[in-house]
Amino acid sequence: MFINWELRELHAKLVYYGPPLGGKTTNIEQIHARVPEKQRSELVSVKTRQDRTLFFDFMQMELKEINGLQPKFKLYTVPGQVYYEATRKLVLKDVDGVVFVADSSIQRLAANRRTLEDMWRQLQELGRSPHDIPFVLQCNKQDLPDAVKPDLLARFLNVTTSPVIPAVAIEGQGTIETLKNLISQVIQRL
Repeated sequence: MFINWELRELHAKLVYYGPPLGGKTTNIEQIHARVPEKQRSELVSVKTRQDRTLFFDFMQMELKEINGLQPKFKLYTVPGQVYYEATRKLVLKDVDGVVFVADSSIQRLAANRRTLEDMWRQLQELGRSPHDIPFVLQCNKQDLPDAVKPDLLARFLNVTTSPVIPAVAIEGQGTIETLKNLISQVIQRL
């Protein structure tokens, strides 16, 4: 978190992390579509030919003044593919809050666990304690026939003390609630 006292601005970096095709980009797209134009930047996405995130997705949004400061939140996603580990670690640098977008399909349990463990390891390598970072577990794709219930998915991932939010990001369900929860945690640390 960075405060520019001269401009009275609070800058915070929020990262959406998760397995490939879990819904990270969809979350950002849904948020972008729902935030008034005056409060957000353009959505920047660098994609591959297969429409997959290559480096990251990015948008900035502003909220109403808090304690005399204008908050500006920078939202990033990371590429989920295994071979982009260095990129994911770079995006996590100086993070102020993380949403882990889990794919609720029972077939993706191992991918969720592997990706979450990768994230915790990267944060530790960056000198950050995972317990000191605002965190939300979003259980996306709850509309799938084989979706694991959020409480069971949280237990499987050993995320039992953090907020857990069910979502169907493709329909916008749970996307704003997830973001609000994370922002609230970040602001409480001021």
